[in-house]
Amino acid sequence: MKARRPVEVRPLTAVIGAELHGLDLTRPLDDEALAQVESALAEHLVVFLPAQRITPAQHLAFARRFGEIAVAPFGPKHADHPEITVLDQQTPKGEGADNWHTDNTFMATPPMGSILRAVQLPSVGGDTLWASMYAAYEALSPALRTMLDGLHATHDLTRTLSRAIADGNARVDLRAMQEAWPPVVHPVVRTNPVDGRRALFVNGNFTTRIVELGEAENQALLPFLVNWVRSPEFQVRLRWEPDTIAFWDNRWVQHFAVPDYRERRIMHRVTLAGDAPV
Repeated sequence: MKARRPVEVRPLTAVIGAELHGLDLTRPLDDEALAQVESALAEHLVVFLPAQRITPAQHLAFARRFGEIAVAPFGPKHADHPEITVLDQQTPKGEGADNWHTDNTFMATPPMGSILRAVQLPSVGGDTLWASMYAAYEALSPALRTMLDGLHATHDLTRTLSRAIADGNARVDLRAMQEAWPPVVHPVVRTNPVDGRRALFVNGNFTTRIVELGEAENQALLPFLVNWVRSPEFQVRLRWEPDTIAFWDNRWVQHFAVPDYRERRIMHRVTLAGDAPV
């Protein structure tokens, strides 16, 4: 039997993002390929797999090689595979993904990552950007890093979910969701338990206040931190092609979906459960 070629990793920027070539996800992922993808993800934080013409079942099989699947608590689901969230948009501006954010930080244990596949794309537009929260933290001044290391922030789903309900993008009861997912407190700076590297962990969709600061201090500092991720030096941008897959580590990145299209865009997303509270 001919040996499988190693996965080719092509870095896209100095701090985040890489393309992976040599994988065929229509076939089961073997242990060697699994280890190569995990290594690339750890180093580059988001990896892109072009031209993967796979079924929803194969999408799920790929995701399960990396851990337990977490069903999103709200959002439209695939009719045959409820573990898959279907992002079907035509006028996306203001629907939430066009803010820099980390997915579902309103949870005590936010998702480990997401695997997103392009199903139908507009003729132009609809790019997605990711930003390294390691790089964002490390670019802050030493004095500010020292202060942030000891702070905590409240994360709450109310604002984002209220907007989704009002826009018809979530068919859930707000009060019931608030009871199921009450506000949680996470560190402002999250530490990787494997290598000790630190990442900024606040975002515009779910972070509502820094616990240890007063109101005026929050009004000054929290918007600064939320907007700090906008610097291009922290980012990579993907121009989607049909059947491209993006796999990102939700613990250490934020992402932003550019709302610059007016044609239908359908994406399938599988979310991986978090491994431990923040």
